[in-house]
Amino acid sequence: MITLTDKEIEEKYKITHAIEDVKSILDDYKNDQIVESIRTVLPAGEDNSMLYMPCISISSQVSIIKTVSIFPSNKNMPTTQGNILVTDLTDGEHKASMDASYLTRLRTGAMTAIATDKLATEDARSLGVIGTGNMAFEQVLGVIQVRDIQRIYLYNRTESKAEDFKKRLEDFGIWSDIEVVSDVDALVEMSDIINCATQSKTPVYNGALVKPGTHINGVGSFTPEMREMDHKIVERADQIYVDDMHGAKEEAGELIDAVDKDIISWDDIKGTLADIFDGDYLRQNDEEITLYKCVGAGYFDLAVANGVMKMFAE
Repeated sequence: MITLTDKEIEEKYKITHAIEDVKSILDDYKNDQIVESIRTVLPAGEDNSMLYMPCISISSQVSIIKTVSIFPSNKNMPTTQGNILVTDLTDGEHKASMDASYLTRLRTGAMTAIATDKLATEDARSLGVIGTGNMAFEQVLGVIQVRDIQRIYLYNRTESKAEDFKKRLEDFGIWSDIEVVSDVDALVEMSDIINCATQSKTPVYNGALVKPGTHINGVGSFTPEMREMDHKIVERADQIYVDDMHGAKEEAGELIDAVDKDIISWDDIKGTLADIFDGDYLRQNDEEITLYKCVGAGYFDLAVANGVMKMFAE
């Protein structure tokens, strides 16, 4: 069995690889080639959580189980740490143990790229980033793969973290004009695309301020108690898509609460990422507000883990 660290994976496996591998797994999903169990989320004291995600690909004959620890109060350790165990289903051999923090961020960024490509206006040029933690970086990478972003606005409650994030983007070679803003309302009003990646239990921006034509990617919250988006933006959205319907009904706090309060119904959800991937350009006009909500599912992790295995086997 091989062991792969985040650093080893990051040196070879990039956002472009992840996008293609996620597209491939969506094709498998639509052809009933995926077997998975519901993600298990266990509380681990205060705001800490442990996540367990098993999945099998019949077509690839590969199984994975991902374990993720989320410890928001960590100071000298990453907030999110993960591991993926990969098993060959032809003989049951455990083939690899790989760090999953980078892959989790990367596959989520790839999913954001697929949704943004089909839902954002074709001339979207400004990206607003709310929350500049670990998850946010690959979300930016995903968006710039599919849109010609000319200006990026960054907001974080701790402004110094947004400044650090700006430097990281610049060091990576992001060519857009990047600005740290202290007013989240201003960011919302200026952005053609909004990436929101927080674990907040209360809304972090005012949905009434979102301008017509905006596309929103909500990727931070992943439990029924979390609410990074408010009722207003859920109500205003002309099209809502989720990454996985079962996961959304169990874990997308904003949508669960909106359904419970009769603001929307689950029938108002247009479809899943598999439907986005399989469809044509989905926006009906440049005035629609579109919303993509992601909570994660095991088959997306299987997609990138299997992609890494193939790459390292070459």
